[in-house]
Amino acid sequence: MHKLKSIAVYCGSSRGHDPQFSLAAAQVGRAFAERNIELIYGAGNVGLMGDTADAVLAAGGKVCGVIPEFLKNWEVYHNGLTELIVTETMHQRKQIMVDRSDGFLILPGGFGTLDELFEILTWGQLRLHGKPVGILNVGGYYDFILQHVQNIAAAGFMQPANAGLLLSDDDLEVLLDKMENYVQPTADKWVK
Repeated sequence: MHKLKSIAVYCGSSRGHDPQFSLAAAQVGRAFAERNIELIYGAGNVGLMGDTADAVLAAGGKVCGVIPEFLKNWEVYHNGLTELIVTETMHQRKQIMVDRSDGFLILPGGFGTLDELFEILTWGQLRLHGKPVGILNVGGYYDFILQHVQNIAAAGFMQPANAGLLLSDDDLEVLLDKMENYVQPTADKWVK
């Protein structure tokens, strides 16, 4: 069982067109504060990033934002965080977020969110970490990604057991419970 003291949330710096995305981000923030889980995220004050952080802070929780200097200079960072870490590069940002987190939760987002999702899954597949990765599948936003993960395994580009590296649910409490009970799947390191 994983005691989730901190979770990195990967999500959009936009809110998207559907209000349920923003509502889900706020729900994540409140749940983190209630469960005493520190939010580790990209330090943005906009979009779902800002919604999640604002909800954690409003509920009395802790938030650590990690941002590269060039983004901070664009004034897109949240200036009310519990802790702000400024890095030189995006790679340093990602590494700090991984190091500071007990798990990873993915909300809707664009290319950056997908980059972070697949990188953290790849690191798990390579056994560089054994932490849970969960998608909160708000309104079916990630249905095609979840199906494609199954397609990747079926086509022989991934051990079928490695599909189990990715947890998902459309219910936040169920997803957080899955993440706390996560056991890294056993699979051969390489596809044969």
